[in-house]
Amino acid sequence: MKLNMYLMCLALIVLTSCSVGIPDGASAIRDFQSEKYLGKWFEIARFDFKFERDLDNVTAEYSKKENGHIKVVNRGFHTIDKVWKQSVGEARFVNDPSEARLKVSFFKPFWAGYNVIDMVDYKYALVAGKNLDYLWILSREKTIPGEVKERFLTHAQRIGYDTSRLIWVNHD
Repeated sequence: MKLNMYLMCLALIVLTSCSVGIPDGASAIRDFQSEKYLGKWFEIARFDFKFERDLDNVTAEYSKKENGHIKVVNRGFHTIDKVWKQSVGEARFVNDPSEARLKVSFFKPFWAGYNVIDMVDYKYALVAGKNLDYLWILSREKTIPGEVKERFLTHAQRIGYDTSRLIWVNHD
């Protein structure tokens, strides 16, 4: 009986930790071309969460693996410890590779949603997590034009994101 309760609790934790959903009102980019998305991106803004707390100069680099999945290397400078931190993970498409709905894992078997919900010419991207607690603005450059920033902020607010919570990442 105790073992069954333990297994049920473990299953519940895994299921709730592995949500690869998308926020209500959001939709992933269609006609997504993953080859164009590969390469290095600079994190311009994000919501604070423990895995990126106190990091500046944050980048994400995406490359295709031999098995067709996507290798993810996140890197940032920890401003308190004064060291570079890096996490290596994997991304996979949730359904159709032509839709920018992916799941990403840095700690298998735990997966999280990664949804590109707005993009400009594969140079700037607005990325939503599984719910309104996760949001990123990415750029191929260390900065983002004002009109793209406003477009992304407006888009996120329409979905229900509180964009005042965004942390604007320093890049030196």
